[in-house]
Amino acid sequence: MSTGVFVHPKGLCESETVGEGTRVWAFAHVLPGARVGRDCNICDGAFVENEAVLGDNVTVKNNVLVYNGVTCEDNVFLGPNAVFTNDMRPRAHQKLGADQLLPTLVREGATLGAGVVVVCGTTIGHDAFVGAGSVVTADVPAHAFAVGNPARRKGWVCRCATRLDDDLRCPACGKEYELVSESEGLAAKG
Repeated sequence: MSTGVFVHPKGLCESETVGEGTRVWAFAHVLPGARVGRDCNICDGAFVENEAVLGDNVTVKNNVLVYNGVTCEDNVFLGPNAVFTNDMRPRAHQKLGADQLLPTLVREGATLGAGVVVVCGTTIGHDAFVGAGSVVTADVPAHAFAVGNPARRKGWVCRCATRLDDDLRCPACGKEYELVSESEGLAAKG
């Protein structure tokens, strides 16, 4: 673990791969082997398993569970009580190795609201926004605003997290987007 990492006296960070400026708060547990980038904030009661990967500047709010096979790229926000799964057919009597788990990828800048459940084997696109309490069972395109159980796209969001208008323009910052495809999502114009 690099110098410049803060671990609360009641937090537990067993990983040697934690970037400078990262903070691990009370009752959070980062297992050995987890890879955590720079300037992350791992809040109270969060759990990061051995083979999970967090990029730089990832916010992991209280009671978030990040299991093996989950990768969160830079600037991801995981809201309170967000949960990832990694086994599509769990049984107590079956102990799967890490190579048998289904990976999950959260792309750069994505936000998962409070209480989101992410079923393994999915990708959440960059700058997507999954609303509180949603259950992600399929891929979420870039810049999609998705809500519900199962989560479905209800609109599009800007990188600044503001809902886009019908012309794919952000009313807050003025950025404009274009549709690449329904499955890939949006790309910024210019």
